[in-house]
Amino acid sequence: MIGIDLELTGCTVLIAGSKSGSNKAVKRFKSQGATVLTAQEPFTAIQLLEQASLLVICDAEPDRFASVTQASRIPVMHLEPTSQTGSITLLGGGPGALDLLTLRGVHALADAEVIFADRLGPAEHLPLLAPQAKIIDVGKLPGHHKLTQREIEAQMIETARGGANVVRLKGGDPFVFGRGYEEITAATAAGIPVNVIPGLSSCLTVPAVAGIPVTARGINTMFTVVSAHDPLTDIQLEHLSKLGGSIVILMGMGTIEQTVAGLHRVGMDGQMPCAIIESGTTQKQRTSYTQLDKLAQTARGHSNPAVIVIGEVAGLPATLASIAVQDEPGLLAPQLEVA
Repeated sequence: MIGIDLELTGCTVLIAGSKSGSNKAVKRFKSQGATVLTAQEPFTAIQLLEQASLLVICDAEPDRFASVTQASRIPVMHLEPTSQTGSITLLGGGPGALDLLTLRGVHALADAEVIFADRLGPAEHLPLLAPQAKIIDVGKLPGHHKLTQREIEAQMIETARGGANVVRLKGGDPFVFGRGYEEITAATAAGIPVNVIPGLSSCLTVPAVAGIPVTARGINTMFTVVSAHDPLTDIQLEHLSKLGGSIVILMGMGTIEQTVAGLHRVGMDGQMPCAIIESGTTQKQRTSYTQLDKLAQTARGHSNPAVIVIGEVAGLPATLASIAVQDEPGLLAPQLEVA
């Protein structure tokens, strides 16, 4: 994969194919530091072979360059030619750590021409992952949106109609509170091909890196993922409390006071274990383990992005620490910030 598996700086690449079909490949290889030679006809390609260290066939009729491939003594790569209409790839970037982005996602970014990027996920690494692409920042902060959702969709569609390979990079998974379905609906209605690449959702990964399993044998048999961007009603909280499973809250820091007060009203035990994991999976990760009656106070020491876990499983890291200290007194126990 270009930009991932090949070191192209200083390499001379011969691209054989029609001008319209190979124009994206030419731009892509040049962005990777290669010297690019082009040939629209087999005779020209054969004349240029000795100057190249890599041959790329990029044509709607690749068989017409069979003689070039046979004459080649250098590596040969085949690429799909440029289509008249572009496409949109909806990509889940994972919880933030670069190495938690999927391999399929890395390849999609390496092939992208234009990326519409959210502020979460691996957006800060795009200069490394997609040096060839134009980056458009469409990240949303609470109360401040550079573009509305409809404007983002309209710009992606317009860009794809111009023939570009568009990637819509979102944090986590695009179908977990990510408005991804709205975007593929808009693209499909506009006749734009859409591909979806799932991402690791923070509802699973962030508790995990804090030592919290969202389910544990003998403790619970279910977990519920909740968006608390808007305050939950008492009826919703009552149902959640009665399920007896873990509650994983995303986008809930702004409504944590209402959530805690509501859970108290519906009868949840004030000593119920809780945890807040800020910037999970990144170098800025910070975790506090607390209980329900102290959760709102603890939250004042944290900021977004953060995942909140409420339930017996949130107390398990403390159990791990006590086991480690008891069995191996010299062993470093999990680092706990208890509130």
